[in-house]
Amino acid sequence: MEIKVVGIGPGGADFLTPQAKRAIEESQVVVGYTLYVELVADLTEGKKILSTPMKGEVQRCEMALEEALKGQKVAFVCSGDAGVYGMAGIMNQVAKNHPEVKIETISGITAACSGAALLGAPLIHDFAIISLSDLLTPLDLIMKRVKLAGEGDFVICLYNPKSKKRTEYLDMTVDILSKYRPLTTPCGYVKHIGREGEISVVCTMQDLKNNSDIDMFTTVFIGNSTTELINGKLVTPRGYKNV
Repeated sequence: MEIKVVGIGPGGADFLTPQAKRAIEESQVVVGYTLYVELVADLTEGKKILSTPMKGEVQRCEMALEEALKGQKVAFVCSGDAGVYGMAGIMNQVAKNHPEVKIETISGITAACSGAALLGAPLIHDFAIISLSDLLTPLDLIMKRVKLAGEGDFVICLYNPKSKKRTEYLDMTVDILSKYRPLTTPCGYVKHIGREGEISVVCTMQDLKNNSDIDMFTTVFIGNSTTELINGKLVTPRGYKNV
């Protein structure tokens, strides 16, 4: 009885690790959010497919557990890394009363890493990843974390910066961070990493405000006090004094 919670990366086949590919190929049942199952469709022929639309996270975990208890090998796919805003945590929670089911986390490439690569090298020094989605975390706690990351001069990577309903949270974040770093701070954002329509944009912190190009498929990178542009690339030095 086993469930492998598989991070498939940002979406393109080039970002799927050999371990993740093997876990899907060796499975009998593939479970996941509809879009993510579609992204690995070339690996799922002949397998049982179980999927739900967005916000069906607990239901998908229950589906995966039910299949595993039948003795099936289950691959539970999610985007990015299964352990970074992924499904590994909730899968373990749902299955906590079934220690007989082996749950393995298969790491993938999270948007912080794949997005940073498109922009240059913004995460070379200490950084914080913060999700601006308040579906599961209170907004005041999110903004407290933004404030503390600003005080600590962390490079900040923002997941879920905007949605159709959450249009102002990124602007709120910039307003908080402007107390700790100038609005001219080098920043950048990436969309649809590894998929059709992929873009990467280098900008300033001021440019992030009222930016209609940024949505829920975007990952935002906000530099710290040392981040700079080098030949159009976003770079945060690590302190090699002789360079």
